[in-house]
This record gives sequence, structure tokens and C-alpha cells, in this order.
Amino acid sequence: MANTGLQILGLVLSLLGWVGGSMVCAAPLWRVSAFIGNILVTAQIAWEGLWMSCIFQSTGEIQCKAYDSLLALPSDLQAARVLCLLSLLLCGLALALGVLGAKCTKCLGRQRVKARLGQVAGSLFVLAGFLFLVPVCWTAHSIVRDFYDPRVADPHKRELGPALFLGWGVSALLLIGGALLSLGSSPAGIPSSPNVQSVPNRSPGGGTQVKGYV
Repeated sequence: MANTGLQILGLVLSLLGWVGGSMVCAAPLWRVSAFIGNILVTAQIAWEGLWMSCIFQSTGEIQCKAYDSLLALPSDLQAARVLCLLSLLLCGLALALGVLGAKCTKCLGRQRVKARLGQVAGSLFVLAGFLFLVPVCWTAHSIVRDFYDPRVADPHKRELGPALFLGWGVSALLLIGGALLSLGSSPAGIPSSPNVQSVPNRSPGGGTQVKGYV
């Protein structure tokens, strides 16, 4: 019963991580305009994401535009797109396998097969969490590096966007959920009790003496 609870908890956390990862991947809030001191260095607030950039006007109007060319994008942004999409695809596959391998479902009758599917699903969720963590940390590192680089002009400096902080939370949900799902899907262990066998031993007097060997 405890293993079933761990499976359900792992699936729920992983599902939340998958939904949150989809939102983070689509949100144009990975990079935001930087403040130098108490002054905003640009007249307009800029938001940049993986797929589009937005301009927030002081009047409250928001204008968003998708990136025109894929090949013209920086290599780190292209890699972030690929890793995030791959992570989300792995989450979808892992969720399907996790539902099939859950002990509370009747999809498959053989418990050994269900346990194997649950463990594979947990491993895929953990892998997806690592894949999602890489672009988030990579983007945060480049933002901090450019912010403190004196060769980068102030209007081109950016701050860490809220999507990056949510991305770290999504990675944690996927890692923890996958680990719990794998732990809850492990088959029940066999108790390691000593095996005592009675071996007859002929005594010199003709009687039978029973000895126990562990």
C-alpha cells in the first residue's frame, strides 16, 4: 500500500512538473530588462523567451513578436529550445508508461511487467528533469555573465526572468517525482530469513541424527 502511495505521489509531482514545464517553455519571460541602480536602462521593458520577444510600453500595451529566423538565433537559444522540447516529449512518454505501470490501474495484469514499466517511467522523468535543468542554468549563467561584463552596453544587459525561477522548480518536481515513482514501482523484496534444511546423518550406532544447516 505504501508503494502505491509513492507511485501516485510521484505521478502527481511529475504531472505538475510537465504542465509547469510547458508554461515555462512558452513564456517570454526568460530575460527581462535590467535595472542599473534605480534607473531602468531602457525606455521600454523588454521580455525575451525561447520563441518570442515582447515589449511592455509604459501605457500598458504589450507587443509580442516571434523570432523571424531560426538560423539567426544564438546557439544557446537553439540548444535551449531542443532540450526543452525533448524534455517535454520524454515527460509525455513517461506519463503514459507510468499510468500503465501503476499498481492502482488494471491495464496490465502481470505485476512484474507493471513494476518494470513504472521504473522506466521514473527514470524517464528524472532524465527529463535534468534535460530541463540544463537550458535554465545555461541561460541564467549567460545573463549573469553579460550583466557583469563591462564590454556589454547597459541597454543590452538583462535580468533573470521569472520563468527561470519557475524552471528550477519544474526541474525539482520532475526529479523528485521520477525518483518517487521509481521507488514506489520497485517489486516487493523477499525477506532474508535463514534457510534451515534438515539433513539426515547416520550415527555410528545405526540411528539417524538430524542436523540443521543454515
